[in-house]
Amino acid sequence: MTATVTAVANQKGGVGKTTSALSIAAAMAELDRAVLVVDLDPQACLTFSLGYDPDTTEPSLHDTVTGRAHLVDTIIQHGEVDLAPANIDLAGAEVTLLSRTGREYLLRGELYELLDSYDHVLIDCAPSLGVLTINGLTAADDVVIPVQSETLSHRGVAQLLETIHDVRRLTNRGLTVRGLVATMFDPRTRHSKEVLRDLLARYDLPLVGAPVRKSIRFAEAPTEGCSVLALGQNIPGAAAYRIIARELLDEPVPAELWEAALWDPVRRDAILDPEQLDHDDAPDDAGAVANGQHPAVIDIADEWQDDDALAVVDLDADRTP
Repeated sequence: MTATVTAVANQKGGVGKTTSALSIAAAMAELDRAVLVVDLDPQACLTFSLGYDPDTTEPSLHDTVTGRAHLVDTIIQHGEVDLAPANIDLAGAEVTLLSRTGREYLLRGELYELLDSYDHVLIDCAPSLGVLTINGLTAADDVVIPVQSETLSHRGVAQLLETIHDVRRLTNRGLTVRGLVATMFDPRTRHSKEVLRDLLARYDLPLVGAPVRKSIRFAEAPTEGCSVLALGQNIPGAAAYRIIARELLDEPVPAELWEAALWDPVRRDAILDPEQLDHDDAPDDAGAVANGQHPAVIDIADEWQDDDALAVVDLDADRTP
């Protein structure tokens, strides 16, 4: 087997890039794929999320950059996936690599010897457009772009696509963009829906899988040293990442996964079809009224079933302090 290398990149921070890289890798591992994740971020959030202390983990990717260790020597075998860890010392890689000939090809060269050992490699790129991210893009076969459904995501995508264009021209002509991964999606807000539509239309990029809905479970998982999938959480976001993984592997997606991710055809059309903008919640509201239930309550129950227990909202309660 020869691994496909996917870079997970967006220079805008806080868009769920590390969570996406780990969750997609874990979902691929569930499908019996041998997966390696490479932590190319000096913040080492991926390393920490898998239960390792970046400050004490040696050797790390920084040692590979400085020539003290090969990438294969840094790999840790975690219960879910294999990991090439990072630490804060990697922040100095920009300076270290400045005088190095062919610095953009460092990671690509190190991965070359490992490609026959894995089915898929995912690179968690740094939230920047520096030499580390260029290394990740140069080493990759394709790239997915996690975006939060907020206005500032536009700026991040535009800048990244410019960098990808340069990488294609100079260091990796075969690099392809698989599409956008919509993270922290809030289906209750008009803004989230409008931004998602605009992102897909403006950059003519496909949506990979289903939007990943917000859930506190993603924030809790790193404390357990594993992905949210390994925790067995039955949340729409976990199902969404399983769909994304299957699409990246060109595997069929069962209908029940789309349902679990709350991205069945009715919801998908209501959100992505601009003509539905003023009627997004009409079917749910109509059903709620028919059942004698307030639309806001049915919206919470339908769209936010990722919590262990749903809050009971008394809409008629006196809110005066």
